[in-house]
Amino acid sequence: MGFKTGDFPPVDLETFLDKPLLERTKALALHWVEYGFGSPKMIPTTYVVKVLVLYIIGGTALATWTSGTGPFWDVASWWNEPIVYQKLVLWTVFLEAFGLAGSWGPIAGKFKPMTGGILFWARPGTIRLRPWRRVPFSNGDRRTVADVVLYLGLLVTLLVAIVLPGVPSATLSAARTDNTTGLVNPTLLIAPMVLLVLCGLRDKTIFLAARAEQYLPAMVFFTFLPFIDMIIALKLLIATVWVCAGVSKFGLHFSNVVAPMVSNSPCIPSKWFKRAQYRDFPRDIRPSKVASTLAHVGGTVVEIVTPLVLLFSTNLYLTAAAVALMVLFHLFITSTFPLAVPLEWNVLFAFASVFLFLGFPAWTGYGVGDMSSPWLTVGIVACLVFFPVLGNLRPDLVSFLPSMRQYAGNWASALWAFAPGAEAKLNAVTRPTTNQVDQLQAMGYPFPVAEITMQQTIAWRSMHSQGRGLFSVLINTIPELDRWTVREAEFGCNSVIGFNFGEGHLHNEDLINALQSRCRFEPGEFVVAWVESQAIHSKVQHYKVIDAALGVIERGTWKVSDAVNEQPWLPNGPIPTEVSWSLAREQAGAGTAATPHRRDDEVGTPA
Repeated sequence: MGFKTGDFPPVDLETFLDKPLLERTKALALHWVEYGFGSPKMIPTTYVVKVLVLYIIGGTALATWTSGTGPFWDVASWWNEPIVYQKLVLWTVFLEAFGLAGSWGPIAGKFKPMTGGILFWARPGTIRLRPWRRVPFSNGDRRTVADVVLYLGLLVTLLVAIVLPGVPSATLSAARTDNTTGLVNPTLLIAPMVLLVLCGLRDKTIFLAARAEQYLPAMVFFTFLPFIDMIIALKLLIATVWVCAGVSKFGLHFSNVVAPMVSNSPCIPSKWFKRAQYRDFPRDIRPSKVASTLAHVGGTVVEIVTPLVLLFSTNLYLTAAAVALMVLFHLFITSTFPLAVPLEWNVLFAFASVFLFLGFPAWTGYGVGDMSSPWLTVGIVACLVFFPVLGNLRPDLVSFLPSMRQYAGNWASALWAFAPGAEAKLNAVTRPTTNQVDQLQAMGYPFPVAEITMQQTIAWRSMHSQGRGLFSVLINTIPELDRWTVREAEFGCNSVIGFNFGEGHLHNEDLINALQSRCRFEPGEFVVAWVESQAIHSKVQHYKVIDAALGVIERGTWKVSDAVNEQPWLPNGPIPTEVSWSLAREQAGAGTAATPHRRDDEVGTPA
């Protein structure tokens, strides 16, 4: 890999695209094992520069300058100043909502332009996705001038709260008599909180992009709690995020995330270590014991045990060791450049570990038991865990982000399949860009290179558990799938609404209906295999087949164990599925009894 030249898959450009889909998927998945996306070093360097200049230097310079603390390079003068932490949180929310943080740039499928966010959400006529159908005054899927005003108002009010100086706080002065900077004026936080909720009720994309499930509670704490309670509540917030994320990693999905994530890391050049994440490369690329250990010891155990140590430890050395472990944890995630590229979020959480637990240790009056009322503690914890509990029991009701399933591999996801030539119809959508394969060609890449680059993303999906099920559903649905164009929906979604972050609820039938109203696909031209996250008490995942012109045409399930036990390229054929409802069968009068799709080696010819 060079600075400007990547590790492109070693395939024959003249013949590769004529090969069967699963043969292409196998070749690209095997290439991913050793090279990941194969991006030139220039691309991760661009992200490092962005985070360093715009976020770390720019954010701390702005926060310290407007707070009256020492210059940003004098870290010792501000690292435990509460107002600086508040403003860094608000700066993070601003960048996320603007579109310059998570889901930015070429790793997220934004090639030209590299920013989504504001280019989509400040433009009337782009696609808007309401969170739930019963929300009043949210009908329709077109962004209006009023939506744009709400969104721009959110950005402006965030900036105002960041740049204005702090105001005195009696509770802060009582706790820290030497403090002279005060806190962010709580009155200034009411407008961005209200606007964030209003934007979210009109368009869930903006709410999720701003990572409101984590930053909105922090803003509430900044606004309404006295200082000591505020710090303890912030500790409970970050610990809840960690512990719930750790709990979500129980099950069969997570090891399938770690292996391809390590493979994609430009900070791990060793091919042997990348191969070690798989059982028997190149014959068997299911996760190895090395990957499972890294996932569940370095991931699950760390995320559950370490936060509890941080909350209750009264020993300096133990606390410092736990803080160091969480900082390393987030820096490791950052170093892998996951495809949602939540780099700023990880940097903030690394800093928050230091600020909250070393800046305000439990043994100096900032322990869980020091909150002003035990009922307040219970109420805050209950509110913080409400959506994670509901989202794991009913994943269809709650995004995987408020459910705190970051990196767990248990996501709603999809594959889009287009009949020959039909993908071009997407360019009728109002947006500041074009289809990604067209973006790459506009940048000078020949069509085969652009197409293979995009097919790498479906190979990446096949390395995750749900990918094997999605490919199986498409194979069962489309007889001539080898001739069709198959796309990873997370990337396709990014190109039409400006954001994704791995959230399948952003490209369910609501988005497909919005696309259909603009693109007018014929029946059978655009078919989607879509699957919901696995409920914590279930052993199956529920899928849908959506025809853009007809709506949902099939529902069913597959066993998660069948998906994780198969190779990405399905050498034994599609995994078994149970069809619970089919439009074709209903129209034929056959009822709704479940019908299995099984392999030839199980029951003969598949149903």
